[in-house]
Amino acid sequence: MTSSSSPSQDTKRLAHDYPEGLRADALMEEDVAWSHEIDGERDGDQFDRSERAALRRVAGLSTELEDVTEVEYRQLRLERVVLVGVWTSGTVQDAENSLAELAALAETAGALVLDGVIQRRDKPDAATFIGSGKALELREVVLESGADTVICDGELSPGQLIALEDVVKVKVIDRTALILDIFAQHAKSREGKAQVALAQMQYMLPRLRGWGQSLSRQMGGGKGGGLATRGPGETKIETDRRRIREKMAKMRREIAEMKTGRDIKRQERKRHKVPSVAIAGYTNAGKSSLLNRLTGAGVLVENALFATLDPTVRRAETPSGRLYTLADTVGFVRHLPHHLVEAFRSTMEEVGESDLILHVVDGSHPNPEEQLAAVREVIRDVGATDVPEIVVVNKADAADPLVLQRLLRIEKRSIAVSARTGQGIDELLALVDNELPRPSVEVEVLVPYTHGKLVARAHDEGEVISEEHTPEGTLLKVRVHEELAAELAPYAPTPAA
Repeated sequence: MTSSSSPSQDTKRLAHDYPEGLRADALMEEDVAWSHEIDGERDGDQFDRSERAALRRVAGLSTELEDVTEVEYRQLRLERVVLVGVWTSGTVQDAENSLAELAALAETAGALVLDGVIQRRDKPDAATFIGSGKALELREVVLESGADTVICDGELSPGQLIALEDVVKVKVIDRTALILDIFAQHAKSREGKAQVALAQMQYMLPRLRGWGQSLSRQMGGGKGGGLATRGPGETKIETDRRRIREKMAKMRREIAEMKTGRDIKRQERKRHKVPSVAIAGYTNAGKSSLLNRLTGAGVLVENALFATLDPTVRRAETPSGRLYTLADTVGFVRHLPHHLVEAFRSTMEEVGESDLILHVVDGSHPNPEEQLAAVREVIRDVGATDVPEIVVVNKADAADPLVLQRLLRIEKRSIAVSARTGQGIDELLALVDNELPRPSVEVEVLVPYTHGKLVARAHDEGEVISEEHTPEGTLLKVRVHEELAAELAPYAPTPAA
């Protein structure tokens, strides 16, 4: 552990007068103003945007005795937070980038970031995360800024949370709890809500706390209680833990049932030999924007971390006319909580079952290589390392040209695009067309006009090389999979004598 004589030598303050690059908007360099005229054609209808930005209605605030025609509104009070991180390795720029990302997460969750501090240590303190002396200094920062919450850039143990709260006298949460809160706000589908609820219960189970009489024993067995009891019974906290475990078991069964429906749809696509492409990448890298640009899906696009959670699958077509599916997956982040990886494993299987991964990275980010490494770590966790990958460097219009050149040189299978302006999209579509698996059998058949369904299937499931309409039927030269080739075999033209 490194020690020093003055606080300024091992605590770095990220105050408001520091450069903008240290704030949350360092990760969000694009102009966030969305208008239907400018962005509507690219992003489609943004159905969730008005709902998410709307003020919340508070019923029953009026003191009038008669019916009123106007409804009172108020904006939700934002939590005022101070960020704290422990710098254990790497450069000071790495530590500041990590805290800037934490600030972006806090603002996405609806908090107002007042200040941030970084503590230089060999490893986090086992008792208070930052050490007892720095915890007292953090208390002074909280008092000066008027904050009501402290967010730590790491996952704290239950003991560290309690000890740090006892010193700073305000609520303390960690990075994991913050990400779970964002997921809970943004989950829309039934499956997404269930996955978030499961992750939250897994996180809360070891962190349950009892206060005062809550820890007292409940009455054990026996008639009438008192001296007739056979044992001490459960404490209140044990009862809570048992109920949470029961809820978790029920939630896992529900998620497994929902996974079955998605597996059936996936098997149907495989039966028809429809190739699939999965869009994966760091949060706020522009995955939803790219999906909208390629398919016109109309998925919510917002300059915020984890703006979209629910996976979206859309039908798309290559320039040569081949059909394939394009799936947008949940975004990743450094130190993604293990609970979330487990809860969203069924959703992330979309990546492992795909034929091609479009790995989207933010070219305008201060450290895009770190984003690539964080996403690949999660891809390894879900067993998708054998799937071919194309690195799509997005936001090329806002990126440093030197950074783009470096990324394109390091990543051999990569392409620079801009989902905002359309730069590089045609080249990306051509690359996807080239990389998707092609049907293996080439046949030439004369299909009678009475069997037009076979011709339609050849167009949908195969790659038509040539097509000619003759008096006897449709003369096709096509590349198809083995099953369809067997169905077309009886219509092979007989050689002329």
